[in-house]
Amino acid sequence: ALKTANSGYLTRRLVDVAQDSTIVEKDCGTMKGIVAEPLIEGGEVIVRIGDRILGRVALEDIVDPHSGEIIVEMDQEITEDRVEAIEAAGFDNVMIRSVLTCESKRGICAKCYGRDLGRGHMVNIGEAVGIIAAQSIGEPGTQLTMRTFHIGGTASRSIEQAEVRTQRGGEVRFKNIQTVTNAAGFEIIMNRNAEVSILDDQGIDRERFSIPYGAELKVKEGSKIEPGTIIADWDAFSIPIVSELGGKVKYGDVIEGDTMQERVDVVTGKASKVITLGTSSKQTNPRITIKDERGRTLKLPGGDIPARYSLPVGSIITISEGEIITPGTVVAKIPRETTKTKDITGGLPRVAELFEVRKPKEQAIISEIDGRVSYGKDLKGKRRVIVTPETGEPKEYLLPKAKHITVHEGDYVKAGEQMIEGSILPNDILRVLGAEELARFLVNEIQEVYRLQGVRINDKHIETIVRQMLRRVQVTEVGDSSFMLGEQIEWWKFREENDRLMAEGLKPASAEPLLLGVTRASLSTDSFISAASFQETTKVLTNAAMAGKIDYLTGLKENVIMGRLISAGTGLSRYRIEREQ
Repeated sequence: ALKTANSGYLTRRLVDVAQDSTIVEKDCGTMKGIVAEPLIEGGEVIVRIGDRILGRVALEDIVDPHSGEIIVEMDQEITEDRVEAIEAAGFDNVMIRSVLTCESKRGICAKCYGRDLGRGHMVNIGEAVGIIAAQSIGEPGTQLTMRTFHIGGTASRSIEQAEVRTQRGGEVRFKNIQTVTNAAGFEIIMNRNAEVSILDDQGIDRERFSIPYGAELKVKEGSKIEPGTIIADWDAFSIPIVSELGGKVKYGDVIEGDTMQERVDVVTGKASKVITLGTSSKQTNPRITIKDERGRTLKLPGGDIPARYSLPVGSIITISEGEIITPGTVVAKIPRETTKTKDITGGLPRVAELFEVRKPKEQAIISEIDGRVSYGKDLKGKRRVIVTPETGEPKEYLLPKAKHITVHEGDYVKAGEQMIEGSILPNDILRVLGAEELARFLVNEIQEVYRLQGVRINDKHIETIVRQMLRRVQVTEVGDSSFMLGEQIEWWKFREENDRLMAEGLKPASAEPLLLGVTRASLSTDSFISAASFQETTKVLTNAAMAGKIDYLTGLKENVIMGRLISAGTGLSRYRIEREQ
C-alpha cells in the first residue's frame, strides 16, 4: 500500500508539471537538436542506437559513409527499415530533433516529438503528450523497489570491471594517451581520459574505450587484432599512483604513529603502511618524492613540476624509503570505495530524487573549466586544488582531505569532470556544461533505475518532463526590458521581449537557465488554478490575489476545473475554428 501511495504521488507530480504540454503545431522550424548515441557501459552496448532513434525525426541528412547515399533526409521520420540501414552503416551518433530543443511556445511541435508510440505514426496535433509522458514514467513506478540497497563487501560489485576486451576485430588507434614503460616491459597509462579506438577496413571507428589511469596496455598502436582481445587491464580494487621516473624514494611528512600507521593483515600476516589523518595541529601533506643520486628532486618530463606524489588519506604505500625504483613502478595504492559498504538509493526514491533535483548526501565537486591540476597550500583540513587553463584565470577548489580525490597533480581535467567521488548535482551540470548535457545526464540516470527493474521507457517521455523542469530562466541583467533582476520567467516570454528590444535598437536583457524540481515547477506555473489544485492551496491563492493574477485557462487542468472544453485533441481551438468555418 505504501508503495502504491508513493508511486501515485510521483505520477501526480509528473502529471501536474507536464499537463499543459500538448502538440500545438506541425513544425516549429528549429535548427537545434540533440545527439543520440548508443548507451555503452564498460565497453558493452546496453542500449543500441537504433532503439534510441526509432520514431524520431532526423535533424540533418543522414548519409551512408560507404556509398554516399542519403538514408534519411532532414525532417524525415526514422522508421524501422531506416534504423536497420543506419545500424548497418555503423553510425555511433545521429543528430535528431528533440522535445528539449523544440521552440514552440506553450507546447511542443510534432516534428520535435516524433512518432506517437501508441499508434505507430507521426503524432497528431492536439495530442496531450505531457500527460502520456507522466503516465508512462509513473505507471511502472509501482514495479520499482522502495528499498535502499546495501552494496559493498566482496560479493557486491563482482562486475567491477578490471579489463577491456574488444567485441570486434580491427586496427588499434590511440587518442590522447601518455604512457611510461615499466620494468616488466608493459606500457602503463599515465593520464586520464585516454582512449583506444578500433577501426574497421574503411577506417571508421567501430568501438571506443576509455582506459583508466594506471592501466596496463596490452596492444600496440596500429596493430591488427582479433575480436575478444584484451586491450588493457587494471586492478579493480585499488587505484594506483604510478611514478613516471626512476630514482631514489624519499618520504615527506610520513610520520609513523601520526600521518602513517602500520597495519597487519590478520589473514596474510603482511604489514602495510596506511596514510591516516594527522593528529598534530600543524599542516601535513604526506608525499613521496623521487630524487637522483645526488639527492636532488627530479622534474617530471615536459614541465617544471617536481616528481612529488601526494598521498591521500587511506592510501597504502607499496615501496620503502631509500629504495631505487624504475619508471612505471606503483608507489602507492588507493583502495577503491566500492570495497566498502555503501547505500545506493535504488528504485522509486532515486527517481523522485532526480525529478525533484534534491541535493545528494555525498556531493561530488566538478571542475568548471578545462585545465591542469596543481595543489596549493592546504586550508584547515581541506586540500586546495587549483585548475589552470591554457588561457584565462585559474580556479581554486577546496576539497575535504578525508574524501578520495580523483585527480592528481599535473593531470589535465575537462570541464564537468569529477574531482572527488560522490553524486554530481544536476545544477552543477547545468551551470558548467549546459542544458543539453544536463538532459542527457537525467535521461540516462532515470533510465538506469528502470532498466535495472527490466522496465523499458522511451527517452522522449523523460525528455518531455525535463523540458518542463527547464522551461524557466532567471534574469541576470535587466537591460531596457520590463523584467526585474532575479525574476523567473518562461524562456519564450524572455525571448519575445528580447526580440522586441533588439528590433527597437534597445539593450536586451540576459538570463541563465533554471532547473526546477517537478513540485517547484508545478507551483511556479502561470495558472494559479492549476497550482492551487496541486499543493499549498492557501499560499498559492494568497500570492495570486496579492499579485492580481489573471488565469487565461491555457492548460488542461484549469479547463477541467472550470468545466470547459480542454485545449487538447479536438478541443484545440484551431480545430474548432476550422470546423466552424
